[in-house]
Amino acid sequence: MLKKLLIVVGVVGAAALVVKRVKASSDERALWHEATTAPDLR
Repeated sequence: MLKKLLIVVGVVGAAALVVKRVKASSDERALWHEATTAPDLR
């Protein structure tokens, strides 16, 4: 029982880490896009 619980906790922790990295990458990409795109001065 404890072994299964540890496996579940490990999987959930790994999934949370992946989600955090994907979000950080997406945020950084959006920031670079905003910084390198010419402003719309219409």
